[in-house]
Amino acid sequence: MKVGVLALQGDVPEHRLALAELLPPESIGLVRAPPDLEGLDAMLMPGGESTTIAQLLATSGLWEPLGRRLHEGLPVLATCAGLILVSQRLVPGAGGRDPPTLGLLDVLVGRNEYGGQVDSFEAPLEVDGEPGGPFPGVFIRAPKIVSFGPGAEPFVRMGSEVVGVRSATVWGLTFHPELSGDPRLLAGFLSAARERGAHSRSTHARSTTSRATPTSAAQK
Repeated sequence: MKVGVLALQGDVPEHRLALAELLPPESIGLVRAPPDLEGLDAMLMPGGESTTIAQLLATSGLWEPLGRRLHEGLPVLATCAGLILVSQRLVPGAGGRDPPTLGLLDVLVGRNEYGGQVDSFEAPLEVDGEPGGPFPGVFIRAPKIVSFGPGAEPFVRMGSEVVGVRSATVWGLTFHPELSGDPRLLAGFLSAARERGAHSRSTHARSTTSRATPTSAAQK
């Protein structure tokens, strides 16, 4: 499979290094312009500054084609600022300068709800269905999932608080799994993306076969 990392701003090198533990180098691509989306089987949207990334998505010409691919079902793992950009709704910021969002994930997100850079912290997390004990969560100027609708499944928790949700193709995390030194979440996302890709190819093949008109002996 080929996985793209949105490489406009933020902790792009850290995501690339984390992917390199799980995939060969030729399977990892950096996405900076619309042609970089071609042939991708999955995407990572790193943390960074959400307003800046939104502006760069617009000026690079990526906003519309990226949004279209994601709405069509390209799997995406969105962390921190990435979560903000894929959310459907944001808590209005005090300055009124909230970025536009792609509207993919049925969540209401508050930006920087855990505080600023000096309030960064680590905490053990529980991941549904994930063996091996707690996952080491790294929170850096993190957003908060204030609420979520029926289109989003909570699957990562910090105590009673939801810090990770997913839909069929979109995973959104408030923390940074690429900085944890633990590959389980990223590996789980890649596995889900592979399964979805295999299912899509199988469905397409069956649909194509069913549409084909058999050639009769008389036509031969």
